[in-house]
Amino acid sequence: MKLAAVGSVAFDAIETPFGKTDKIVGGAGTYISLASSFFVKEQSLISVVGGDFPKDFLALLQDKGVNVSGVEIKETEKTFFWSGRYHTDLNSRDTLVTELNVLGDFQPKVPALAQNASFLMLGNLSPAVQLSVIQQMATRPKLIAMDTMNFWMDIALDELKETLKHIDVLIINDEEARQLSGVYSLRKAANIIRAMGPQILIIKKGEHGALLFHEKNVFYAPALPLEEVFDPTGAGDTFAGGFMGYLAAASQLDFETMKRAIIAGSALASFCVEKFGTERLLEISHTDLQQRMQEFVTLSTFQLEA
Repeated sequence: MKLAAVGSVAFDAIETPFGKTDKIVGGAGTYISLASSFFVKEQSLISVVGGDFPKDFLALLQDKGVNVSGVEIKETEKTFFWSGRYHTDLNSRDTLVTELNVLGDFQPKVPALAQNASFLMLGNLSPAVQLSVIQQMATRPKLIAMDTMNFWMDIALDELKETLKHIDVLIINDEEARQLSGVYSLRKAANIIRAMGPQILIIKKGEHGALLFHEKNVFYAPALPLEEVFDPTGAGDTFAGGFMGYLAAASQLDFETMKRAIIAGSALASFCVEKFGTERLLEISHTDLQQRMQEFVTLSTFQLEA
């Protein structure tokens, strides 16, 4: 198994200035696996759902090369549900409903086939749960990446700092980077956070792109100016899945490869926001993705005259 991912598989109900949905499939694990499937077909998803979750969606993931034997199905319980309303700028939102359901006491069990995965992506869960997944791996993956959020910095900072000692890549946004480091400058924040454990830091800046800090190198990936943005839900997880999927398919982990992985993740995230939920990710082809990645290259390439 090349890639193992742990994260929620859930239902979302979303309202934006451009429309609203009833319950649709979402969750960090869902977006991560769909995005990474564009690059790697040997991957495993570790999650939990209730008996109300559509089996045909799990079959769809399986068809895309995602082994779902690590998705526990609790037939008598309900799947995690989140409902939210985005503000006009799409950068802020109000949570309307959160029903933890099966996620309330989720203790991931890494299946044997995933315990030797070369790459591990830890979706946004409690730091203690994320660490328990790392400890279940039979051999240490080549690369362990992790997402987290300010909620865990508020209520479980010590556990978070302990988990950070065991990972290679941390993926957070600019607000979270400033909170975790205690400084405003993202360059200084990167140095402080990387001293906590992760040697590679990715700071997402939403509509303003993403920053990659690796050793003494810094790379900035712009965000693609889109004509239409319908729903930002899942964009960050899609970015992480694309980044890790690209690396899992690559032959090396140097800075240049990571730069391309950032662009791959950014391109997939740019598709994700064009429609509600997972709809756009399920529509696009590899050709669409290659063309979108080339748009990023064109957007950020220039020459200086002597």
